[in-house]
Amino acid sequence: MEQIIEHVMANWVNWLFAALYGFLMLGYRQIVKRQKEEASKSEALHDGIQALLRDRIIQAYNHYQDKAYCPIYGKENVKRMYDAYHALGGNDVATELKDKLMKMPEEPVEREV
Repeated sequence: MEQIIEHVMANWVNWLFAALYGFLMLGYRQIVKRQKEEASKSEALHDGIQALLRDRIIQAYNHYQDKAYCPIYGKENVKRMYDAYHALGGNDVATELKDKLMKMPEEPVEREV
């Protein structure tokens, strides 16, 4: 029994650092796991927002295409949505629709009867 006590007394610092190292590694693993989960959620939010912006640009285009004109506030709104969409990496059909919308007249065209 005396030998065990002497061994513990002589090596208590080593045991302390071993325990501390174990706790630090456990904490590190938890942090890495949490970061991966947050990165996954962030990517899902990114993709979702991009899809919603794309949908709204298409919806706005269809709405103003039916009216055959797009008022200034409509163009400004679509431009802001497109800028955010483009910053999120989107650049497909929405680009073409935005360009067509920007070329539309801003007031209804009067037709001769």
